[in-house]
Amino acid sequence: MNEDRDYREPEEVDEPEPEGWQVPGKEKFDWKKEIWEWVKIIVSAAAIALILNTFIIANSQVPSGSMENTIMTNDRVIGSRLSYLFEEPERGDVVIFRFPDNEKIYYVKRVVGLPGETVDIYDGHVYLNGSETPFEEPYLREPMIPEEPMHFEVPEGCYLMLGDNRNYSADARVWQNTYVKKEKIIAKVLFRYFPKIGRIK
Repeated sequence: MNEDRDYREPEEVDEPEPEGWQVPGKEKFDWKKEIWEWVKIIVSAAAIALILNTFIIANSQVPSGSMENTIMTNDRVIGSRLSYLFEEPERGDVVIFRFPDNEKIYYVKRVVGLPGETVDIYDGHVYLNGSETPFEEPYLREPMIPEEPMHFEVPEGCYLMLGDNRNYSADARVWQNTYVKKEKIIAKVLFRYFPKIGRIK
């Protein structure tokens, strides 16, 4: 074996550091900056929630069983404030509105009588515009208990609201101010979100 070969240890070559490169170090935590970032996030979220609740959606809790089984006691529902900007409420819509006897309170009921219509209730059924055929209401919890005949003439720009749990609903049949003006309708109910999610029809 030839041991006279030249042998050299590899040389260490210092490479130039990239321009602007620095050895990473531990940055000092800035509490003021962190708190300010959180304040901005919270304020932004609050502003978005305010805009949504004021102009786009209405959030309501139904404290009674007047709309069962469509909406159960203590269900929370979401309604669209935009629904009636470009169209009129329709019969069968479930809506959030200001209670005509105390407008500080929001109620949730179903639209049954439209502007200019007549509504008669007798023998446990609803009759529209003098029809001899009862109006079909598949959403009712149970058949209506017959009561004294009632006759309603819905004024223009107003609606007649009744509950789906008709036998246990304090609705237009007993209010002092029977009809709900269109401008007092806040939103069309779209779905339930608590305690379970479901579409409202």
